[in-house]
Amino acid sequence: MNADNVKSQMRKGILEYCILLILNKEPAYAPDIIRILQEAKLIVVEGTLYPLLTRLKNMNLLSYQWIESTQGPPRKYYKLTPEGEEFLNELETSWEEISETINHLKRNN
Repeated sequence: MNADNVKSQMRKGILEYCILLILNKEPAYAPDIIRILQEAKLIVVEGTLYPLLTRLKNMNLLSYQWIESTQGPPRKYYKLTPEGEEFLNELETSWEEISETINHLKRNN
């Protein structure tokens, strides 16, 4: 079994959750989302992020607003919808359950 493949699958599995956590604080521009993820050591490229943002928007978990920029064309800022906030709450509950399970197994084995 290839550990890199497993790590990649784990990162993909939590990426939506991480994006929703970022947008729960305030609306964000896609390059800012990438920067915040990179600062957290979760490397994501635009080719991965944009389709995911589109999918989350199509699921009505995100909306966006165009905001004028002083440094070029208008920027698309994403934010959580009420449905996105509810979905994030569900993911937070699931994350706590998974985290408890992993921590239990680490302590007792």
